[in-house]
Amino acid sequence: MDIRKLQRVIVDALEDVKAQDIKVFNTTHLTELFDRTVIASGTSNRQTKALAASVRDAVKEAGGHVIAVEGEDVGEWVLVDCGDAVVHIMQPQLRQYYNLEEIWGDKPVRIQLGGTSGRGLPKASEGYDDEEDEAEEVTPAKRRTTKPKLAGERPTKAAAPAKTAAKKTTSRPPATKRASGTSKPATKTAAKTAAKRAPAKRAS
Repeated sequence: MDIRKLQRVIVDALEDVKAQDIKVFNTTHLTELFDRTVIASGTSNRQTKALAASVRDAVKEAGGHVIAVEGEDVGEWVLVDCGDAVVHIMQPQLRQYYNLEEIWGDKPVRIQLGGTSGRGLPKASEGYDDEEDEAEEVTPAKRRTTKPKLAGERPTKAAAPAKTAAKKTTSRPPATKRASGTSKPATKTAAKTAAKRAPAKRAS
């Protein structure tokens, strides 16, 4: 079974039994044993067992294979091995203690939860796979490059620093003029002092 289809089947089966805090992680870069890790919470032993049974039955009905189910006798932590995907159904305290998200969670797969509304709408997990997750990350970059071309305001803002730089460069020559202006009075005063001294020599 395709991994995206298997992912949808598992998430939908968990939603059908009201699983809490469903997380899906891509683990292809961490291990070769499976491609997905799904983590969900159940509030009681009875619910965790029901969630595991729902996943097992849904995967089999979709044509997938369930290799093993572990932990059903206790119900605090039930693991459903679906081959390419491993499902961890845990009670909140154990989930917080073992914190599997820290081990497998560096590459989450975006999903939207909420279930079906009974009005012909697709289930929340449909359409949320790796390809669409990558598309969501690429589209903001495309928008950033296309928006400056469409909007006429941003180019003017970008050109504003160049204009201010030009103003600063044009303001420097007056500074040199002032410096040259200050040097001229110095020469004039030197000439005046020399002229005053000259008559004194003539008098002698």
